[in-house]
This record gives sequence, structure tokens and C-alpha cells, in this order.
Amino acid sequence: MSHYVVGDIQGCYSEFQQLLDTIAFEPARDRLWLVGDLVNRGPDSLSVLRTVKSLGAAATIVLGNHDFHLLIVAAGHRRPHRHDTLSAVLDAPDRDELLDWLRRRPLVVREGERLMVHAGLLPSWTPADAVMFSREVEAVLASSAHDDFLRELYGNQPAHWDDGLAGADRLRVIVNACTRLRFCAADGTMEFAEKRGPNHAPPGHAPWFEHPTRKSAGATIFCGHWSTLDLMIAPNVLMLDSGCVWGGPLTAVRLDDGRVFQVPSRAAIAPKPDG
Repeated sequence: MSHYVVGDIQGCYSEFQQLLDTIAFEPARDRLWLVGDLVNRGPDSLSVLRTVKSLGAAATIVLGNHDFHLLIVAAGHRRPHRHDTLSAVLDAPDRDELLDWLRRRPLVVREGERLMVHAGLLPSWTPADAVMFSREVEAVLASSAHDDFLRELYGNQPAHWDDGLAGADRLRVIVNACTRLRFCAADGTMEFAEKRGPNHAPPGHAPWFEHPTRKSAGATIFCGHWSTLDLMIAPNVLMLDSGCVWGGPLTAVRLDDGRVFQVPSRAAIAPKPDG
């Protein structure tokens, strides 16, 4: 049995299928972790969703910001953005089945000292905190209150975690940290406008994983989301969004031995943003 982690697919179905062929993935034997953003921007989000869903227990995913965007648009709470490529999913005969499956995915997965989240964790969060907060969101998404939750989700405020937060504010901070975080201040205040690399950190901010007092530093964390970092493999943080949708490769890392597998992008939607 081999265990792989794969970076952001974002609708790049052909590359995803080629990557599965490259690693000779066998669902009856192997395991797949996917760091979120299965959909959007790329040409075939529908096939990606159908394929990952069909893998059953062999594939574990966490939700990314584009996955949440699909759920919000499908619920009618936002109009699609100009560059969205979600219409095939929204028009599919099995859309409701796929969307119900997607909204029942977690924000955080932890196995021992390994943790997977789409974007990152706030410096004050331990791995146990992250799992606990993820479960709060999962419970709402799986409940009859999920429509109200999705209606209120978009927004940048509050930008700072506080244990006393409640209701929509609390859930919004959890989702924003897990699916959108790049830069934050030492006190955990998040900044969402800057998307370039660490050299462009806003004043008083740093990449979430560089804060010296980060309470999740003892875990090995697998993430995506930050394509301008390319593939970043550090001792305790692996950032796997190598920007397939922008013309970079699609990446998998085999956890058994750390070997990296990559397949090239077939049709970039635009030049990759500057790092």
C-alpha cells in the first residue's frame, strides 16, 4: 500500500488522470489525500468530482476556497465569477448528489502527526484545535442549517481568531483560516489581499508557517492554495499547489518515501501570477 498527497487540481482532469496513471494508483490498495480545490478555473471540474467521489474510502479530501465557492454559487447565494468554469457541474444530472457529497467533506484531516488542510492554520491553533474547529464547520455543513451557513460565509471579518467568537463570525474565521490563509500577523490577524510569495509580505505579517511560536509546528502539515510558492517541501510543511491550472505541473508526494511525482499542465488558463 502506498499513500499519496496531491496538490490543487482545480478542474484539470486530464492531468489528474495522467498523475494517477503515473503513480499506478490502485484504489483497492493505495490511499490518496487531496488538499482541496478540486474544482474551478480548469476545464473539467465535473469529471474531477465524479472521479474522486467514485474512489470512495481510497480518497480523502479537505475543502478548499474554490470548493466552497461552488457550494455557495450552487445554493444561489452568489453569481459565478467571470472566470469560473463551474457550469458543467451546475447543469449536471447528478449535481445534487455531487454537491451533497462535497459539502460533507472536512476542513482538516489528521492522522497521528500528519495533518492536511487546504491553506493553513493560525499560529495559536494546535493540531487538536484545528480538528475541533473543523468539526464545528462539518457539523453545520451536514445539517439542515447548511444553507444559512453558506449564505453568511463570504467576508473577511472578523480577521482575527478569538475563542469567544460565536455563530456566523466564528465559523467564517475557521473557514477563512483553513481555506484562504497565506499571511498573518503574530497575533493571528489575517491578510487576504496579497497573494504573491513571502518576499511580498505586508508590513507586520509573515507566511503563516514562519511564525516562531506556531503551535502546530510539531506536526507535518500538507497544504495547497499558494501557487506562487510552486512546490515547497520543508521539514514540517509541504505546500503542494504547483499551479497546474496556471501552466505548472500537478504534483503528488508519496508519503512512504517522500518521492515527488509530477505531470505537466496541458492547457494553462493564463500565465501564472508573479511570485
